[in-house]
Amino acid sequence: MAEFSLPANSKVTEGKRWDAPTGAANTKTFKVYRWNADDGDNPAVDTYTIDLDDCGPMVLDALIKIKNEIDPTLTFRRSCREGVCGSCAMNIDGTNTLACTKFIDEVENEVKVYPLPHLPVVKDLVPDLTTPYAQLSSIEPWIKTQSPAPARERLQAPEERRKLDGLYECILCFCCSTSCPSYWWNGDRYLGPAVLLQAYRWIADSRDEGTGDRLDQLEDPFRLYRCHTIMNCTKTCPKGLNPAKAIAEIKKLMVARQG
Repeated sequence: MAEFSLPANSKVTEGKRWDAPTGAANTKTFKVYRWNADDGDNPAVDTYTIDLDDCGPMVLDALIKIKNEIDPTLTFRRSCREGVCGSCAMNIDGTNTLACTKFIDEVENEVKVYPLPHLPVVKDLVPDLTTPYAQLSSIEPWIKTQSPAPARERLQAPEERRKLDGLYECILCFCCSTSCPSYWWNGDRYLGPAVLLQAYRWIADSRDEGTGDRLDQLEDPFRLYRCHTIMNCTKTCPKGLNPAKAIAEIKKLMVARQG
């Protein structure tokens, strides 16, 4: 029987522990992934027990409280706190989501917080998004036109605008891509659900005149066709979008143009 094991320096160890403040009655325990390339140690999971009566309702509120009041070395991304920027995407309770829209009381037991899976880690809860952003750039996410620019804006009928619903709302948090097994195994060549949804957003835009070029760029065994409709992307999207449907629409256009 084959046996597989992680390299010794990849094994996650038990880290430090901070107990609840004296007299706290309503507490919650957070287990948070920690790793710092500079110290050369293995990744660890630190344990923080906080007073929920002195904390906001979201997981991001708890992380900010931990950083401000308990352990200032904890590192994570955050910005808008409104589910708009996508900065605080992380794996919470086993699911990729946004810390700013995840209620603490949605997690029954201790809250386990890890960085987005299958991406290199910069530090603690901060993933390296260099590859996803390079892939986003490759699909040229802007309107491409050949016709002369109009005197005013390029007009779009209401029914044409409605075709973008479920597409333009993507905030590029990459929760979907990092939940996709096909992206885990082929992330260097498969564009992943987030980028393909963005690609279809421009293909579906009636103002864009580069559909043929866009489809040519996606006609590749890996860039598009590594999607096997596992549907993890749609299940985990914190904005309730359906990247798998967008990918299927691109595949339909590929078939249609072959006649």
